[in-house]
Amino acid sequence: MPLNEILALCMIGAFFILLLGGVPVAACLGVTGLVFGYAGFGPFLFTLLPARIFGVITKYTLLALPLFIFMGIMLEKSKIAEELLDVMGLAMGGLRGGMALAIILVGVLMGAASGVVGATVVTVGLIALGPIIRRGYDASVASGVICASGTLGQIIPPSLVLILLADILGESVGTLFAAALFPGLLLAGLFVAYVLILGILRPDAVPAIPSEERAQYTGRALGMKLLKVVLPPIALIVLVLGSIIGGVAAPTEAASMGAFGSILLAAISGRLRYTVMRDSVRAAFVTSAMVFLILIFAQPFGLAFRGLGGEKLVHDAFAMVPGGLNGQIFFLMLLLFVLGFFLEWIEISYIALPLFLPIFLNAGVDMAWIAILVAVNLQTSFLTPPFGWALFFLKGVAPPSVSTADIYRGVIPFIGLQLFGLAMVFFFPGLATWLPETIGW
Repeated sequence: MPLNEILALCMIGAFFILLLGGVPVAACLGVTGLVFGYAGFGPFLFTLLPARIFGVITKYTLLALPLFIFMGIMLEKSKIAEELLDVMGLAMGGLRGGMALAIILVGVLMGAASGVVGATVVTVGLIALGPIIRRGYDASVASGVICASGTLGQIIPPSLVLILLADILGESVGTLFAAALFPGLLLAGLFVAYVLILGILRPDAVPAIPSEERAQYTGRALGMKLLKVVLPPIALIVLVLGSIIGGVAAPTEAASMGAFGSILLAAISGRLRYTVMRDSVRAAFVTSAMVFLILIFAQPFGLAFRGLGGEKLVHDAFAMVPGGLNGQIFFLMLLLFVLGFFLEWIEISYIALPLFLPIFLNAGVDMAWIAILVAVNLQTSFLTPPFGWALFFLKGVAPPSVSTADIYRGVIPFIGLQLFGLAMVFFFPGLATWLPETIGW
């Protein structure tokens, strides 16, 4: 094996050693890329880097990231999500599992309005977990529903994952947003079906809200409250997604409208305060800085790996996978699923995906379909122990009575449902490709 390819393998190994040692992801990428890149082809590496980094920080599409992050955080800080959950829970509380259904629908709306998973899980966990357990819900079921519904923001556009995948795979953001719409709704539908079936098989685990509690809002009063609370976020979603998918605005322009729209919603609801704006801007800056730091430090890593012949190693390894193209896609999905137990989605996206990208480009595969398969798969990484971020987010805000074991048990059925949804998108590619083709993208 040539020396450069040995260095490429050592670079991957060094990255994982540093990561498991607790070194931040950006530092792992930068250190391993610079050290092994310099060892492989000397100072020439540093003449290539400035142009690559400049290309990242000036890419117009990536401006959508901090704007969508701000939109999601503003909706959380202004407690719009809290009011949504309260009203929808009362509206469906007469059903067995009604509160769980309300949580799933709020997850869909918050995902479509922001794409920030952490904000949704923390907000819904703070608002709903304690109250629905006190109403008789099984702790593991309640935990699983909250974690899973919070991750819908990973796949339902506008999603930060889709924006970064568009950058990695060379697809337009609008195409991936259109491709993700039906798979995202499919997953939400699977979650709803599971809760309804659970209400039949285990009614004691998902009881209905007592009628005396629902009596505070009935008939016309409940309808007006639903209209007042639910309609503004839906209008924001239509404004943002409709303008992108309809070709009226670019993703960055639509994101700016969404950010401004979230401020308007907070003002209309009477919750726009200086502290809310300050905290939202600060949290958006911190999150955006983390994402862009990883994007920047991924450049020396990617340059070094390609320069050391890493792509040839991956190509040769894929050639040994049985089953042709389908076998290679299955191998990639399996690898991403396993990596999801130990790594965060952004690390997987910028480490694993670029290695396999040339294989599928050369095979002429529809990259929008591959992107949605990857996005659905990465969504499970938020739920898979031991490092699923949704589990950490929920445990951080859960009452003391809810144990880590309760949360782990609760997400297992939803991991199975997500894998079933992944299989549906694999065997029926039209779920991802029909809408972009119909629009003409």
